[in-house]
Amino acid sequence: MSNKISDETIEYVGILSKLELSGEEKEDAKADMEKMLDYIDILNELDTDGIEPMSHVFPVNNVFREDVVTNGDNREKILENAPLRKDDSFEVPKTIG
Repeated sequence: MSNKISDETIEYVGILSKLELSGEEKEDAKADMEKMLDYIDILNELDTDGIEPMSHVFPVNNVFREDVVTNGDNREKILENAPLRKDDSFEVPKTIG
């Protein structure tokens, strides 16, 4: 594994992420970032000619449907259960004095 990440880069990432890293945490972060870059190098070796880019690994379709009311207006039936009623609404006790 080559040194692709400099100490200055780790410092800069720490500043951007507003993290205070100890020396050991900086070295761990540096090693993790270098592993990520090594993996990206491996991925860059893949032949992707003729492969269409995709935004998602699973087929995603819009789930839009026409907005149709199916339960209708049951206001009177619902208000039958109201302990207190005012016009066409539930009446509740006042909670703010």
